[in-house]
Amino acid sequence: MIPKILRISAVVAAIALAVAFGGRVSAIFQHQPSAAQTTTAGTARKVLYWYDAMNPLHHYDQPGKAPDGMDRVPQYAEDDSAKMPAGTVKIAPDKQQLIGVRTEIVARQSLVRTVRTTGQLTSDETKLAHIHVKVNGYIDKAYVDYIGQLVKKGQPLFTLYSPDLVATEEEYLIAKRGAKEMGASQFPDISQGAQSLLRSARERLKLWDISDEQIKKLDETGEVTKTLTFYSPVSGFVTDRKAFPQTAVTPDMELYSISDLSTIWVNADVYEYEVPFVKVGQTADMQLSYYAGKTYAGKITYIYPTVDPVSRTLKVRIEFSNPKFDLKPQMFANVQLKINYGKQIVAPQEAVMDSGDKQYVFVVHDGGMFEPRVIQMGAKLEGKVVVLSGLNPGETIVTSGNFLVDSESRLKSAMSGMQH
Repeated sequence: MIPKILRISAVVAAIALAVAFGGRVSAIFQHQPSAAQTTTAGTARKVLYWYDAMNPLHHYDQPGKAPDGMDRVPQYAEDDSAKMPAGTVKIAPDKQQLIGVRTEIVARQSLVRTVRTTGQLTSDETKLAHIHVKVNGYIDKAYVDYIGQLVKKGQPLFTLYSPDLVATEEEYLIAKRGAKEMGASQFPDISQGAQSLLRSARERLKLWDISDEQIKKLDETGEVTKTLTFYSPVSGFVTDRKAFPQTAVTPDMELYSISDLSTIWVNADVYEYEVPFVKVGQTADMQLSYYAGKTYAGKITYIYPTVDPVSRTLKVRIEFSNPKFDLKPQMFANVQLKINYGKQIVAPQEAVMDSGDKQYVFVVHDGGMFEPRVIQMGAKLEGKVVVLSGLNPGETIVTSGNFLVDSESRLKSAMSGMQH
């Protein structure tokens, strides 16, 4: 008993071909020579029976017309396709032209994919400086007096008056005089105690960020400086300022924020399915609407570990050099990431037949044989698909007309099942 669904599939495939070619299905299915014809070797081929292409269950002993008006199709005892994998079908060259079969040779190709996304510029967090003092006091003068000002490393920021600082300077000078007077004492304990007191006072000044140059000046003059100048530890732009003259300050107050913008970070959004192809060290290009026609080259330095649950994207940090400060934080940019797949076996996407649970292509063999071959697909890009397994370089596959080849292959498989 032939399964009902198998019979229906065969009939549906035949009807599809009939509709596609306006009733010329017999011209396609009758790709085998008649009983009177011979093979290229000159030997006659044995016909087992003839059948109706629209109803393969109907077998006949002689050629002729089927009840539906179509020519009966011969079924040969020895068929080249029988030696091939299941579903292999043979189509004569003229019939291939009729159904529009086109082929292409499979080859390894170097694949580079461009991922286009958007990003937002931000400051390089490794080059931010937050200015605090470590002692209570009062701002005397503020040399850097507005946000956005560009400062150089070592440039004066403000002067500070601190009673505690003045007292420590006095202690330092006293300890220095004591060490000088008692350094030659015959009593080692006295000499060592004076030196220890001097070192302690000096270390306290350094812990309060008093520089060696300022301590040296204190040594040379021997006079207490009422106010001390604090300098910028980095070059950059002032992004925040709370240092104003005559303002009382404490160690917990952030007096200045300085950002070095010689390099800029861009946080770009990459969809989660593209993340496996993005690596640290890859190059990236960026364009800004503010500078039309100009492209900036950067490099991926970090891939963030979490995915945004709403947009299903991952942040990728790209670093760009910014010597002229054209790139400014909070700008929006268009980013292009280059993904290099290396050399891969590729096939045109239109060559792949997708049945839902598997994907396959038709491999062309000598003699007009078309073999359905299951493949494992990889990435898709620009009309092509990476073939991970199932194809070898140099094999020829069908790229056009494969739907009709597939229909005939299915019909062939259905008829093979009916013979058992």
